[in-house]
Amino acid sequence: MKISEVKELLNQEIISEEILNELKKDERSGVQKLLLSYAKKQEKKLFYKKEYEKKSFYENKCYNNGCKYICGIDEVGRGPLAGPVVAAAVILKRESYFEGLNDSKKLSEKKREALYEQIKNEAVAYAICEVDNIEIEKYNIYNAARIAMQRAVEKLEVKPDFLLIDAMPFENYPIPNFSMVKGDEKSVSIAAASVMAKVYRDNLMKEYAKQYPNYGFENNAGYGTKKHLEGLKEYGVTPIHRRDFEPIKSMLQGGKNE
Repeated sequence: MKISEVKELLNQEIISEEILNELKKDERSGVQKLLLSYAKKQEKKLFYKKEYEKKSFYENKCYNNGCKYICGIDEVGRGPLAGPVVAAAVILKRESYFEGLNDSKKLSEKKREALYEQIKNEAVAYAICEVDNIEIEKYNIYNAARIAMQRAVEKLEVKPDFLLIDAMPFENYPIPNFSMVKGDEKSVSIAAASVMAKVYRDNLMKEYAKQYPNYGFENNAGYGTKKHLEGLKEYGVTPIHRRDFEPIKSMLQGGKNE
């Protein structure tokens, strides 16, 4: 068998133990390197599988208590100086498996984008809602984040039986729920919501960058980077900036505005 054929064989999803044992007898260095690479990939896959099972603990607990539709909720965008806060609500199928799913901040942009499409296509239901800078100023950022989360739940086409929420108590809410700190690291449903919210918001800020090109929104997503702060000093405040956030509040009091 040629090295190229061995490579093609090892790229298949399922390989029998019999074939692997035969390949291990092949002393060619090229084959042995391919086997080593294959073994590392399998270890990584096993690690992801175990992590996913670990992060399904809360979902499984809900399923065992008779729930059918468990919704994960997360938000992104509390800290930026510009743009909305965005929340996502996601109901995954019980049998779903999204390899490498984690807190969106710990994933590469490429991985987030891939998971975003996968979740969109395979979820029972999902919804994304944003609360803009005007409402953030009206309600404050904490309350605005909660409003975005609850709007996302209300927008779902399938009514959930239970909500798993990232660090935001829903007191006196009509749907049973549980809030946990760092939920995007502990629950696959919340992690899925985290990915959906972040990818949506990042893409939204890239669109805003075309409208307001002097602030680096395409790279900083509205956070207060050097480029962003320099843009504020030189070009002033845009309609999507949060006017009650510093240093924008002080700048407006000093008269620097678009």
